[in-house]
Amino acid sequence: MSIPYERSSAAPVIEPVRQRKLAKVPFLELAEGRLQGVVSSGSDVSRVYVSSITAGDHGLSCNTNNNRPCGGLGGSYPCNHLRLLLAEATVQYGPDRVARYLRIEVAEGADLITGLHPAVAPNRAAEVFSSFLRHLSYLELTPTTDPLPELQWFPASGAVR
Repeated sequence: MSIPYERSSAAPVIEPVRQRKLAKVPFLELAEGRLQGVVSSGSDVSRVYVSSITAGDHGLSCNTNNNRPCGGLGGSYPCNHLRLLLAEATVQYGPDRVARYLRIEVAEGADLITGLHPAVAPNRAAEVFSSFLRHLSYLELTPTTDPLPELQWFPASGAVR
């Protein structure tokens, strides 16, 4: 049986579990084997932190948009930016989905941060910030129902999965 969206060039958008406020974490995604995003600075409106948690080994990375290391990231101890990123991801995707993606095991009802066994990860700020800027560029497009050329690489209907 064919699902209607499988016969089109559009895929359904997964609705957020709950609406979240974008002022503190304007961008987050589960991509590239990481929970990654951009977190606003609490002290400087022109500064953001580019933060990520790697799935599996829970590698932590947090740097400013100027590629300076976060002062609150103490080796394998998560800074407040990473804590906020993880908290907002649970609002956006739900705790079960985030835990599955990052391979976090926690007791029922426990905060996901308690299930991390973090390590220091390589700096991924350039990759994450580039993804953020790419997503921002879509906001500048004129609304249309025409397909976007850069998304044409999705498999056609009837393709083998």
